[in-house]
Amino acid sequence: MSATGTPDPEETAAAPLLSVVKGQPNAEELAALTAVVLSLGGQEAAKPAAPTARHWARRQRLGLAPTPGPGAWKRSKG
Repeated sequence: MSATGTPDPEETAAAPLLSVVKGQPNAEELAALTAVVLSLGGQEAAKPAAPTARHWARRQRLGLAPTPGPGAWKRSKG
């Protein structure tokens, strides 16, 4: 470990990510296991923030027309 508290690249490369405790997996089985384990540890993609009701109420108070696009007819003053 370095003086800053981070592990050295040589130390992290030497440590295995997975170890098989029992059995003799072949290359395909080990690849499948690695793919499954790596897919479980990922972060979910961030969903885009939808406009809040406060946003639409402010647009209505200012007298602004709804923005064009899918569902614009729902936001019309009808």
